[in-house]
Amino acid sequence: MLLSWLTGFGAGLLSLHFLQKLLFPYFWDDFWYLLKVVRYGIQMEMYKLRGELVTVLDKFLSHARKQPRKAFIIYEGDVYTYEDVDKRSNRVAHALLNHSSLKRGDVVALLMSNEPDFVHVWFGLAKLGCVVAFLNSNLRFDSLLHCINTCEPTAVVVGGDLLGSIEEILPSLPKHVRVWGMKDSVPEGIVSLQEKLSLASDEPVPPSHHVTSSLKSTCLYIFTSGTTGLPKAAVISQLQVLKGSVGLWAFGCTADDIIYITLPLYHSSGSLLGIGGCVELGATCVLKKKFSASQFWNDCKKYNVTVFQYIGELCRYLCKQPQREGEKDHRVRLAVGNGLSSDVWRQFLDRFGNIKMCELYGATEGNIVFMNHTGKIGSVGRANFFYSLFFSFELIKYDFQKDEPLRNGQGWCSRVRKGEPGLLISRVNKKNPFFGYAGSDTHTKSKLLFDVFRKGDVYFNTGDLMFQDQENFVYFWDRLGDTFRWKGENVATTEVADVLGRLDFIQEANVYGVRVPGYEGKAGMTSVILKPNTPLDLEKMYSQVVTSLPAYACPLFLRIQDKMETTGTFKLKKLQLVEEGFDPLKISDPLYFMDNLKKSYVPMTEEIYNQIMSGELKL
Repeated sequence: MLLSWLTGFGAGLLSLHFLQKLLFPYFWDDFWYLLKVVRYGIQMEMYKLRGELVTVLDKFLSHARKQPRKAFIIYEGDVYTYEDVDKRSNRVAHALLNHSSLKRGDVVALLMSNEPDFVHVWFGLAKLGCVVAFLNSNLRFDSLLHCINTCEPTAVVVGGDLLGSIEEILPSLPKHVRVWGMKDSVPEGIVSLQEKLSLASDEPVPPSHHVTSSLKSTCLYIFTSGTTGLPKAAVISQLQVLKGSVGLWAFGCTADDIIYITLPLYHSSGSLLGIGGCVELGATCVLKKKFSASQFWNDCKKYNVTVFQYIGELCRYLCKQPQREGEKDHRVRLAVGNGLSSDVWRQFLDRFGNIKMCELYGATEGNIVFMNHTGKIGSVGRANFFYSLFFSFELIKYDFQKDEPLRNGQGWCSRVRKGEPGLLISRVNKKNPFFGYAGSDTHTKSKLLFDVFRKGDVYFNTGDLMFQDQENFVYFWDRLGDTFRWKGENVATTEVADVLGRLDFIQEANVYGVRVPGYEGKAGMTSVILKPNTPLDLEKMYSQVVTSLPAYACPLFLRIQDKMETTGTFKLKKLQLVEEGFDPLKISDPLYFMDNLKKSYVPMTEEIYNQIMSGELKL
């Protein structure tokens, strides 16, 4: 009787298991992931109940006490322990305390490449309670000056290799802004911070300087082009830094992992997810000044890397490298990042072995994140019952002609059906706030949609088109607005158009991105109208863009038009131009290609076009 009952019970469990696999194949993946999230939430609540507000800096200081000898950063073969980084950042803090009037709450801009001193200065300023603004190290001239003026800093700290970039705009900086250089010998008008560090104390900085009263207080500015205009300084709170820092842990990384960071630290991926993630875990990171496809796997083997961060373009570059012996002979088990297309994903796994690709989605300033914890190829994550407990998002219909969300006769937005692309919007509420941008409220309000489904509701506009399949997996479709992505960076079309508009022979410039086979994102293209009776100077145009714009923002293709179509609100139409691309056989207008060898734009011939399309000519 007992045997019969046990047999029946076992058969029932087996049937339930098969039924669950059939009807809810991702239930346990979702469930265990939810438990991790809940566990972290409980930890945060426990801190709150004890009256503690624990920041990422507090967690770093805790590791420095508990595991001082453990490697925190490995850079070009040199090892910097948690204690080393703590003491060096103390020197930064004391040097600035002794030789400046910096105080808690002041903004300090940081212009540095990937190097240990980026972290030392960042943490040193954090120990003083300063708000640190990360500046894109590729920016120069007006773009760099705009970013500095936007965040209104008291001081700027510049890496030794970037002193030339700041020297170019030194006369234009506000008089009260003090510039510090991380080099012994610095140009006139810049103070050597490096010199002061040798004499500064490495004793701990009193916690009173940095203790926070609210996790919603601002601690960073990270620049993003968003969907319109010049770069904007996204306000990053202590809470957002904490959330960003748990990404690696949520995907299964541990303190024993060695994480390879080749992404720029001025981006949230490198700084919050990468450095912050290592702090959350108490792990070690291998920091690279700049990504190198040819050195990537050698570095992974040399330093026993187990996890690396990526953007889609990085993985494509690796797949384009010549094949070598032993490409699967490494210890890498996880890769965390975003922007990985399905074709590169499959190719990467086939070639480099069983690495779990952990794709995620999230804007620097956004209040929503997707994390693909199941490994579903091509997806950025999965929306399910558990997910809806934490985030409220919608995919809504979009009017491409008017370039705005589609609203019905009553003025409400409409949701798309499953499988249809729609604009991703995320509900703004107390649980998921939007902190906006530094400076004018205009930029902050421009990212919000009001009265979407009912009077008074507010949603964050991501500017991204996504779609959801029948299994609730979410996929990236395309980017909207006046920005596109190229070489892993956001390109603001209005910024490029402004640079072109300064040329005396251009009357109007319309900038947009076009797809090129074999590349992630879109390459820059501009359509221009020439001023009457003025000749086109292709060499001058080349010189203008390469000296005023980062390399990734320079338009690769040029089209000359007699007139441009506009929308009912007088915005330049881009959709048809994007669809037509840069094919000289389909476009009767004069077309040109940016030739870096000739330092000019040259006529787009059928031969050049075919070389680009086949991949023979590298962009």
